[in-house]
Amino acid sequence: MLSPFIVEQHQESKNLFLERFPANQVNRSLQAWDAADEYLCNYIVQEQLVSLGSNGQLPHLLIYNDSFGALAANFKDYRVSSVTDSYISEQGLAHNFDLNHLSKDNITLLTSLDSIPDDATLVLYKIPKNKALLIEQLITIKNTVSQNVIFIAADKAKNIQKSTLALFEKYLGTTTTSLAVKKARLVFCQLNNQLKHQLPSPTSWSVTSPNLQLFNLANVFAREKLDIGARHFIQNLGDVKQHKRIIDLGCGNGIVGLSILAQHPQAHITFVDESYMAVASAKMNVEKNFPELVAQCQFITNDCLNDFDGSSVDAVFCNPPFHQQNAVTDHIAWQMFKDSYKVLNRNGELRIVGNRQLGYHIKMKRLFGNNTLIASDNKFVTLSSIKK
Repeated sequence: MLSPFIVEQHQESKNLFLERFPANQVNRSLQAWDAADEYLCNYIVQEQLVSLGSNGQLPHLLIYNDSFGALAANFKDYRVSSVTDSYISEQGLAHNFDLNHLSKDNITLLTSLDSIPDDATLVLYKIPKNKALLIEQLITIKNTVSQNVIFIAADKAKNIQKSTLALFEKYLGTTTTSLAVKKARLVFCQLNNQLKHQLPSPTSWSVTSPNLQLFNLANVFAREKLDIGARHFIQNLGDVKQHKRIIDLGCGNGIVGLSILAQHPQAHITFVDESYMAVASAKMNVEKNFPELVAQCQFITNDCLNDFDGSSVDAVFCNPPFHQQNAVTDHIAWQMFKDSYKVLNRNGELRIVGNRQLGYHIKMKRLFGNNTLIASDNKFVTLSSIKK
């Protein structure tokens, strides 16, 4: 949905029109920004927290978790380093800059795996849902930037709990909050750099069937243990030896592709996810569990299977998400199914796991003309469709 993003008292800027990415989403009612973005931008402008320094040098804004570029686009005239773990958010930022004919000359895009600059004068921080990611990002900020930096976080008021504020207090320093405006709230921190924190190591746990040791970076889904959907999926993989070129789509830590490699070490598997930390975790897990098979695997951060060659693989295995950030939506699953149809060879298979109530079999049959129930329990189904 094209939605105007208007910041009060920002006399030098015209209204921004922002669109969620990918732009062809089915649910067009979802906005590309929220009240927390609006509150944060208005506060920065009203308090005049960005201006040219005495030497004429542009201030440096370090922005975290900017879903579709609303923050970066509003401060385009300054130096901006934008950090995200999401490939889709990164592409969404670029899309909205192009949509509004904005120059990206002052913007540096950084992934969650990159080092951050140490000369930021202002940190704008959208609070992520993932607690482990929140902690890792706060530690990185504190260990890198000056304690004189201005730090302001933002989120929906209902998401800023006492436990959330305790984490800011623990990992950054003295923490206060604003009043709520349009059900959003700001968090202010004065960094105390006297006490440094060590970045947490990846979590690690094992599964027995197949026998694997799995490592998970901070933003990996179900990083503490095997989620029940994935468990159902790998227990019902069946015989996949007829498939030589396989994609693990939405791979997370790579558990599905790893399970296939354990059964079928001749397979060539491409691990694909939109999270940089997920793809890095999948690569780490192949290196740890099957070091001799790394050369026949690819690890790609992408928006589903965008730009993959058509009719190029034998099978796609997928555990699709049903949300994007805080929005519940099935457009990602639908895009995954359509992209899978495109890249599959004739007689290639799309196999997925999903909650029973999501009705994925209807979408798959509409695309492929067929659908088979492989396994089910009271919560999940494993489904298969063949490209004829």
